Amino acid sequence: MARMSVREKVAQLSGVWVGIDAAGDVAPHQHEQASAPDWDALVPFGVGQLTRPFGTAPVDPADGAAAVARSQQQIMAAGRFGIPAVVHEECLTGLAAWQATVYPSPLCWGATFDPDLVERMAASIGRTMRALGVHQGLAPVLDVARDLRWGRIEETIGEDPHLVGVIGSAYVRGLETAGVVATLKHFVGYSASRGGRNLAPVSIGPREIADVLLPPFEMALRAGARSVMNAYVDIDGVPVAADPQVLTEVLRNAYGFTGTVVADYFSVSFLSSLHGVAGSPADAAGLALAAGIDVELPTVDCYGPALAEAVERGDVDITLVDRALERVLRQKCELGLLDPGWSPEPPGVVDLDDRALAREVARESIVLLSNNGILPLRPGKRIALVGPRAAESSAMLGCYSFPMHVGVHHPDVPMGIDVPTVLDALRPDHDVTHAQGCPVVGGDDEGIAAAVDVARDADVCVAVLGDQAGLFGGGTSGEGCDATDLRLPGRQEELLEALLGTGTPVVLVLLTGRPYELSRQIDRLAAVVCGFFPGQEGGPALADVLSGRTNPTGRLPVSFPSAGANQPTTYLAAPLGQRGEVSTVDPTPLFPFGHGLSYAPATWLDVTADTEWPTDGTCRLVVTLTNPATISTAEVVQIYLHDPVAEVARPVRQLIGAVRVNLPAGSTRTVTADLHADLASYTGRAGGRQVDPGAVELHVGASSADIRAVLRVTMDGPVRAAGHDRVTRPVFSET
Repeated sequence: MARMSVREKVAQLSGVWVGIDAAGDVAPHQHEQASAPDWDALVPFGVGQLTRPFGTAPVDPADGAAAVARSQQQIMAAGRFGIPAVVHEECLTGLAAWQATVYPSPLCWGATFDPDLVERMAASIGRTMRALGVHQGLAPVLDVARDLRWGRIEETIGEDPHLVGVIGSAYVRGLETAGVVATLKHFVGYSASRGGRNLAPVSIGPREIADVLLPPFEMALRAGARSVMNAYVDIDGVPVAADPQVLTEVLRNAYGFTGTVVADYFSVSFLSSLHGVAGSPADAAGLALAAGIDVELPTVDCYGPALAEAVERGDVDITLVDRALERVLRQKCELGLLDPGWSPEPPGVVDLDDRALAREVARESIVLLSNNGILPLRPGKRIALVGPRAAESSAMLGCYSFPMHVGVHHPDVPMGIDVPTVLDALRPDHDVTHAQGCPVVGGDDEGIAAAVDVARDADVCVAVLGDQAGLFGGGTSGEGCDATDLRLPGRQEELLEALLGTGTPVVLVLLTGRPYELSRQIDRLAAVVCGFFPGQEGGPALADVLSGRTNPTGRLPVSFPSAGANQPTTYLAAPLGQRGEVSTVDPTPLFPFGHGLSYAPATWLDVTADTEWPTDGTCRLVVTLTNPATISTAEVVQIYLHDPVAEVARPVRQLIGAVRVNLPAGSTRTVTADLHADLASYTGRAGGRQVDPGAVELHVGASSADIRAVLRVTMDGPVRAAGHDRVTRPVFSET
């Protein structure tokens, strides 16, 4: 660092996005913020990061890897110090590259309640990335879902901080084990915007931040995440990108984070163009550096010549540049990029196909919400398969999958992967007649009438409804695709009502990025199955569940809203947020957090726990389950805390542990959970996290509303502070 010029130092603190002009609309305001950089002018000073060489346009993976290697060789040869660039890519549903496997979306990860499976998935994604020369992945998203109208609900893992933290940490472990830097998104508050609008102001209190929004990040940092991305929003008027309290005091000084903070795309320049707290690119750079953003992404803008000139004028302190630079160079050392003899050798043949694992995740994630006995589908039944999502490959894919994020801007290029539809998957084993009825948005009376005719002539109607994932208005779900209400998009509810009017039993299959309000139809539906966006193997996985080849075992990571679709609300509400006589609005969900049915439900035999729980010790909980059926099943044992008296209003019930228990036919399993008192901690009036003595209850059950046992426990000891080194999850064992 001592031998580097100011311009060489600054060059390490930004990405370079060579293909930005041809990228389509994959980032907000991208064409207003920057144009394609002058590669030849930049390379002699160095390059901090290469932005999305695979996820900008369709490129053959082998050709892309060779191009990355060539770029690295140019960078190393041109600069005085031969420092390679970090290569980053999106990887929320698998590596964002043409022909790469598309895995289920994060809501599906949450629905599995299976961190081991999610860790295996992430490790597979990471190995693919490293094979292609990618060092950093922009995932997982740890924003806790707060308002279902927000378009990016599909990118969240769920509405509970414990679930988000456990599953997100598993993803981090998998990616980091493969040698890829995991980047936690979006620190912090992004999902709590007013009205569920993307990139809108946030007005929430410090306790909600501390007890709901921050815990998943704390857990994932302990799992080994080496990078964090800031949130776009302002909290109480202060943009996170310019807030040292968030990015330095909390993230680094309190949590001990030593990795890199990277800017969400264009968020440094947004300090001027959107937030109005900076008057120039140099001002924006100075604010972001002081707050703690080390790397400007996606491309050179504020952290370019404007910053170098500001440093030379004395307007920005060089120590801020050096602080960020040291973090960047240390991470390059950790990645081996500065090892003697390191060379960016392009790989040979790279296998990007892991469809078997994608199907395993999809199967575990499918949630059976209701069933009057019509499922599984009986052989020989005539099935009318209708709806806008029944015969569409895109119905399986979220907005950050390569086909929906990039491929839509290149309609002449094949999708690059095989994505069977529900129709493709059901037709070989069933007598199926198909009609669309209506598209996701729009349609006409003739199309609905045709679907009604098909349904009337069938024994069972399977209606596949839902969302089209997209970006910035290009869909009904996804980044920038927020909803004004939670009615099914377009004419889909009208189509569903027409199908119910035929008298044919209707099975509703939802392929969506968010829960929708079904209160008007639920009593007339024969069954409801939710797949969210289950990835490229989602069609076969759904067919397996509908046909009974797979016993559904998914559980809801988000509640389904009740009549009126009042938002924002989640199951984490305090007593005043529950149903009461003082309001005509009932926030009770139609389907609660943690809910999910099975063709062969487990039988709960016994639930016991210690009656004394030291405020600095553990409480042991034991649950015994059996499966009397002739097919295998699984139960998700969910442990909730109810604290009847605390310093502040607390959620009536909050998840503190959950474990998926697999039960072969005829088997019995006993699960033991050691619950540390830290799991009962909360942020008190003084602003610190504490554990209180007194009576609490452990609510143990199959969902947040299906409680099988209420165990009263006395917490003994003094009030105790619980710091950032606290225990954040139970220790489970099984016999």
